[in-house]
Amino acid sequence: MYHIAIKMLVGDRSKYIMLVGGLAFCSLLMTQQCAVFFGLLSWTTSHLRNMRAAIWVVDSKVEQVNEVKPMRDTDVSRVRSADGVAWAVPLYCSVQQCKLGDGNFKSILLIGLDGATLVGRPPVMVAGRLEDMRLPNSVVIDDLAVQRLSVGRSKPLGIGDTFEINDKEARVVGICKADRHFFGYPYIYTTYDQALLFAPKTRKMLSIVLAEPKKGWTPAATARQIEKATQLKAFTEEEFFWSTIWWYFRNTGIPASFGTTIILGFIVGIAVSGQTFYSFVLENLRHLGALKAMGASNGLLARMLMLQAFTVGLIGYGIGVGLTVLFGFAVIKKGQPPFLLPYQLPLFTFVIILVICLIAALMGIRKVYKLEPAVVFRG
Repeated sequence: MYHIAIKMLVGDRSKYIMLVGGLAFCSLLMTQQCAVFFGLLSWTTSHLRNMRAAIWVVDSKVEQVNEVKPMRDTDVSRVRSADGVAWAVPLYCSVQQCKLGDGNFKSILLIGLDGATLVGRPPVMVAGRLEDMRLPNSVVIDDLAVQRLSVGRSKPLGIGDTFEINDKEARVVGICKADRHFFGYPYIYTTYDQALLFAPKTRKMLSIVLAEPKKGWTPAATARQIEKATQLKAFTEEEFFWSTIWWYFRNTGIPASFGTTIILGFIVGIAVSGQTFYSFVLENLRHLGALKAMGASNGLLARMLMLQAFTVGLIGYGIGVGLTVLFGFAVIKKGQPPFLLPYQLPLFTFVIILVICLIAALMGIRKVYKLEPAVVFRG
């Protein structure tokens, strides 16, 4: 009987294609928009991946990682004196101006690392030596900086080349790979002392204190001790990640915008598949009535309809997710728009598609349960 259900489904080509196409579009829309949304959120927390540390100590008013309020240099010593702290180092982070080869200016993120330990170093070096950063006027730039700062030059910016940061010469000694920042700023790494020379002088220059807990202490417990001893705000890496994510949820329209699109995809899926599948059932009532007259139970007919609904659902889901993956491969090479496809996302889409198919099938099952077998004998 189940192979008869499949033959009935495929036999009506127009509705079969419409069902698969509607569910494929629904799957594509929800998966692709969620992947772009996750990619955008990953940009908001790029600091945490580009400058790894167990504990981040910031001003007490800071709520997210992209918001930096300068602190006093003495705060480093205060953090080091807190219980549970193995070590703590200063970090400078601010947006500065670079002069391009054509005379224009480009904003960059200047990161100053502790010169002795280089804690907060870039995750992956593509060329050059990280230790050369300690040389005078030396910087390590990320791959995006190579692209952005090469404007007006005869060849791409490379090791040994120089450019200006706030009218001061900077020499490239290394190229790294870093996650892109939410605002699209390239990352420029140097030592903390050198960063203070590049940046305009202000009363407070310290941006963040990076710390590590002692052996036997958890990052969370050490962070609470730092807050108690210094009245500063101390985040573990995970706490800072979620604090940043929720800040963007509360203060921007990004989640509402993407959420609306995802919900519309779900509604479109229900509307198209539900209406089309219900129409398919109506056109096949005489055949279903004949099966019922020959002894097929309501339960068997319901299972046949469920098989039909889930068959088109699985095919549509596969097409939609496949197109999303192709879209991801295409945009990852360009770097925009952001795209992040964790394994949980296709599973989430799969469940949603199953729910849509179940709703569509139930609409047809309701009609079949009310079906009289005698309908097959009526003119």
